[in-house]
Amino acid sequence: MAVDLLLGLQWGDEGKGKIVDVLTANYDIIARFQGGPNAGHTLEFDGIKHVLRTIPSGIFHETATNVIGNGVVIDPVVFKKELDGLAQFNIDIHKKLIISRKAHLILPTHRLLDAASEASKGKAKIGSTLKGIGPTYMDKTGRNGIRVGDLELDNWKEKYRALTNKHEAMINFYNVDVQYDLQEMEAEFFEAVEVLKTLQFIDSEEYLHQAQKSGKTILAEGAQGSLLDIDFGTYPFVTSSNTTAAGACTGLGVAPNKVKDVFGIFKAYTTRVGSGPFPTELFDEVGAEMARIGNEFGAVTGRPRRCGWLDLVALKYACQVNGVTQLMMMKGDVLSGFKTLKVCTAYKYKGDTISHLPYNIEPENIEPIYTEFKGWKEDLTKMSDPSQFPKELNDYIDFLEKELEIPIKIVSVGPDRTQTIHR
Repeated sequence: MAVDLLLGLQWGDEGKGKIVDVLTANYDIIARFQGGPNAGHTLEFDGIKHVLRTIPSGIFHETATNVIGNGVVIDPVVFKKELDGLAQFNIDIHKKLIISRKAHLILPTHRLLDAASEASKGKAKIGSTLKGIGPTYMDKTGRNGIRVGDLELDNWKEKYRALTNKHEAMINFYNVDVQYDLQEMEAEFFEAVEVLKTLQFIDSEEYLHQAQKSGKTILAEGAQGSLLDIDFGTYPFVTSSNTTAAGACTGLGVAPNKVKDVFGIFKAYTTRVGSGPFPTELFDEVGAEMARIGNEFGAVTGRPRRCGWLDLVALKYACQVNGVTQLMMMKGDVLSGFKTLKVCTAYKYKGDTISHLPYNIEPENIEPIYTEFKGWKEDLTKMSDPSQFPKELNDYIDFLEKELEIPIKIVSVGPDRTQTIHR
């Protein structure tokens, strides 16, 4: 069987967790392929809100097996807290959750390095979540990292000590005031590692290969968004992994010719957390109202999200890079009540009008060109069928489909899994 992918097309926070949760009934395996606890996938059902950080979003479904792939970086402390949060739901974690031996571990000193590095940048900081993600991926590419499979070896603590000693020397090099008690952090870390070791470790590429051969259906779940990709995002204001479709191949060991559908998730408007360019950002009361209605605060950091109109130039680029076959539009309900809506369809770039994403989209180079639409007043949150949509919403969707040349198959009209309309 082929593997389907689901990923975000903007700067993260598109609503991937909800859609994975909605689609899980169609799949035997949900496999997370990159990122770490800097991601927060929010799910709402039965009046309860859940935020998952590392664990795949299919964990609440009875039949799905959840795989944490080799491209993911795991903080055992955060992971243990996630498991503790799931305890009330009587989920058989040891049966439903399996972890790649090749996934890298985030150490306490990775988090300290992250804080020291960001503090040293001053005003040039990139808006890191300070979860240790970047330093962990740096150790991965620098061939110094500690992986989940190392926990099965007798000498893993020796490797740990050698790496933390190196990290402490690097923290001192930054010469910034980072206060910490490593002994206390390590006590929590080693306790969490023992919990991690109770779970099943697998050679995930072989596991998924055999699953495909036996006809099992697999959904690969990405974190963050395409515009945060280390290669194709708004560098350097990006994450440390490949968030695009190619990242699923390297993050799970799945061959490119085994990928079938690519589900692209986007908001009906655009948001961004942290630093970095954002051509359609709104600094007026419209942007503030979007943030208020959409409850735009980071699921992990709690930081307010910057809000702006939908950027079709950036969205087309993300669809192109990922080979998107189906689109899902989230938070259409947030735009209810706005008299006029705008969509950025081109940029004025250094005096020229362009319709592609250029190398640099800093504000001094870019001026968005907008197409305006009449808004709708109707409350979408109570709707359950596309036939109930107001004409203005249908016009908005039809325009996006025509421009992107990809069908919008799902429109989300609220945070709950029931507020999902299939077209």
